[in-house]
Order: sequence, then C-alpha cells, then structure tokens
Amino acid sequence: MSENPTITDIADAAQLVAFGMRPRLVPARDRSYADLVRRHATDEMFAAATAAVVSGLGLVILGCSDRTGLVLAATDESLFELKMEDYSRRAVVRDRRERVLHGLIHLAVAAVAFPRPADLADDTYVGRLSVEQVDAVVRESCRMLDERAAAAEENLDPPEEAPELERTWRVYSRRTEVGGTRDSTRAMVTKAMKFLAEQGFLIQVGGDGGSTYRTTPRYQVQVRELAAGAAFDELLQLGVVVVTDGTGSLHTIRGDLLG
Repeated sequence: MSENPTITDIADAAQLVAFGMRPRLVPARDRSYADLVRRHATDEMFAAATAAVVSGLGLVILGCSDRTGLVLAATDESLFELKMEDYSRRAVVRDRRERVLHGLIHLAVAAVAFPRPADLADDTYVGRLSVEQVDAVVRESCRMLDERAAAAEENLDPPEEAPELERTWRVYSRRTEVGGTRDSTRAMVTKAMKFLAEQGFLIQVGGDGGSTYRTTPRYQVQVRELAAGAAFDELLQLGVVVVTDGTGSLHTIRGDLLG
C-alpha cells in the first residue's frame, strides 16, 4: 500500500461525498454507495482521502455507516452551509420573528424524537412524532416559561441576558394553534417537519399526507451534535418531554397524552 492516497482514491472519495450529499439515499439502496461506505470503515488511506475532500469543501463528517451513509455538516462560511435566508425561502418564513420560532420548533422536534440520552446512544432506536405532538410540547414549554417569568416578576419583554428559549416563548404563545392560515403554529411546525423530510431526516408515516413521521439514522447522528447545545438542554430541563414507559411514549407534564 502506498503512503499517500492515489488519484483513484481521491476520485472514489469524491464519489462517496457526492453520495453523502444526496440526503434521501442510503447505502442499502445503492451497491456502489454501500461498497464505498464499507471501504471507508476498513481502508485508512481511503478514509484519509475522504476526510481531505470533505475538509476542502468546508464540510465535516458526523458519521459514516451502513445505516446512515455518509452524514455531513457544513462549517461556517462553507459553500454548502444552509443559511437562515435559504431556509426561510424554502419554508416560506416571512420575517425575523418567524425565523426564531422555526428555530424553537426544530429544537422541539429533536427533543420529542429523542427524549432520553439512551435513545441517542441506541443505533436501533426509531423515534415517532407528529405535528400535533411537537406543537403541544412547544406550547407547554411556553406556558412554563410564562409561569417562570411571572414568578420572577420579570418584564413583558425578557432581558437580553435571559436564556435563549425565554427570548422566543412569548411570540409563539401569541400565535393561534390551528386555523386556515399559514400564521398558525401547526402550519409552521408542518413546514419545519416537511423540510426535515426533504433532507432525509424524517420519513412521513403512511404516505397519505398525514402529520406523523419517524426518524432516520441520519437524523439521529445530527441530533447527537445538537444535544451538546445549551438551548437543547434548556428545553429538556423544563421537563415538558417526559417518557411514560419503556417504549418511548411521551406526554406533557400537564398529563395531556401525546402518543
């Protein structure tokens, strides 16, 4: 074996990266993809070549396995970084306040999908969640933050140094839950979850245009990174997402059954 990757190694590594950038493709559906994933796990030279290609594109590897395929994330200022403006256009987000709310929704989706550390550690775990479930969790979080603010006799507008979640809860709680307009919180949650499905992170269950989804291994890898963030921890610390039994069923702390 040569000490440096060959041109063929680099070309194959670039092909693996190309596969990884197709979010809905998994190795089980493409033999060439599966072969490259296995090679990445067993051939150190090829893995190094892949890392070099990825780094040159301003990306990082979050995981690479038969289950997930090559999971990539963009670094700051990467050509492939999904800017908030880009997400806003794709999810039809109209203003800064809605952008903040979508951030809170994505946080809730991750927490509902993987409410326990063990769920993130278990590669066989599959989360199931719905639009209604996520909306209920966010609304319950808003209620708790409202009570916390009242108890602390805070002003109507939380101070700038308040925890990240406390800067957004009032805006969400003012929105109607359901309705025929795109302003409802259910409509916003639907947009966010459809976007995650387009990215290969969620799969719609039933295929009938319903509101229930299941997680994919790619999403589990992504949420493992997200779980290190302060905002994710703040949401879980509220105790809104509670596991009721060993199957991963969830409810809000007020006892409203979510499924």
